[in-house]
Formats: sequence, C-alpha cells, structure tokens
Amino acid sequence: MSRPAVAVRGLIEINDPTKLFGHGSRETEEKMMRSELVPSQNATTSELKSPKLSSWDVVYALNMAIACLITYWTITHFMSRYVDGPSDLLGGMWAVAATVFVYRETHLKSLSAGIARLIATCVSFALCLLYLLLFPFTPVGMAALIAIGTIVMALLGRRDDIVTVGITTAVVMVVAAMSPSDAWQQPLLRLVDTVVGIGVGVACKWVGSFLFYKYTGEQAP
Repeated sequence: MSRPAVAVRGLIEINDPTKLFGHGSRETEEKMMRSELVPSQNATTSELKSPKLSSWDVVYALNMAIACLITYWTITHFMSRYVDGPSDLLGGMWAVAATVFVYRETHLKSLSAGIARLIATCVSFALCLLYLLLFPFTPVGMAALIAIGTIVMALLGRRDDIVTVGITTAVVMVVAAMSPSDAWQQPLLRLVDTVVGIGVGVACKWVGSFLFYKYTGEQAP
C-alpha cells in the first residue's frame, strides 16, 4: 500500500470514534446515559405518585368550604323571602357554583375568573331576559340563544368564556320552562346568585390568604 493511502486511512481512523476508542466506548457511553435517565424518571414518578400536601393546601380547602357555606346560607335565607322553596335551593346551588368557579390558586387568578364569570353571566342575562319577555320557552329558542351568545362572546374576544355563557343560558331557560308563570324573573335571579357567589368567593380567598400569612408567616399565593 502506498504512503498516501496509508496516511488517508490513518486520518479516517482518527476522525472515526469507533476506530479510535473502539465499539466498547460507545456502548459504555450509552449505558451511562441510560443510568442517568433512570434515576430522574424514577424521581419524577415518585413525585407524581406521592405529592406532598402543604399547610396552605389544607387552609385552601377549608377556606373554600367556608366560602361555599356562606354563599349558600346567604342566598337561601335572602331569597326565601321572595321565591318558593325549589327556586330558593336552585339559587343556593348556582351561587355556590359561582364561588367554586372563582376560587383559584392566586389573588389575580380569582379576580380574573370573577370578571370572566360576571361578563358571561351578563351576556346570558341580557339575552334570556329579552327572549322571555317576548316569547315562552322552547328548545329551539334556547338553542338560538346559545348560538347568539357564542357569537357575542367571540365578537368580544372572550372565546374562553363561551362555555360559561352556554351553560348559564341553558340553566336559565330550563328553569324558566319549569316556572312559566314568572319565567322572566329567572335571568334576574341567576344574576343575583352569580354576583353573590363571585363576591363571597373572591373576598374569602383574599381574607384566607391574608390570615394565613399573618399567623404562619408564609406567603400564600
């Protein structure tokens, strides 16, 4: 073999790790990489299987339960003077749903959720009230209102709240069908329920975070 050919072959072997270090080094490197990945995967799996419950998590759960209780008691005792028993209980349920909806992890998220819920409820309130003042409940009418509400929220640039508008509209219209004599009152009653639920939820979240920081010294979200 000529000298140039030998030189070229030597350069190829130097640039080829398998020739320079051998196949065993590559296998060793792959084993080391797998051994490094296994502990990290096991750690992630153990974190998922056994999440730690902090003191704030317990306070958060208790605070939300108290907020829901206050909301339910406020609505059922206040509305019992003006509506019958079933409507009273429905109002309590709807207000509690609003409280749970706005009860988020941080102050800012709770306030943002409250504003979003209020806007969606106001859109549904306006559509349902206008419809029920002019027409009785029909399934087609309910579907038309849901479609109109979807378009309105899209025009407002609040597509994430379309679901809330649809659910609120469906509840208001079905309850109106159950009480046809005073169907036009249902949008107003559900608006009151929602406002109370939002107000109690946001207020209790803020008060709970403040008290948690005051007595534990830990910064709540």
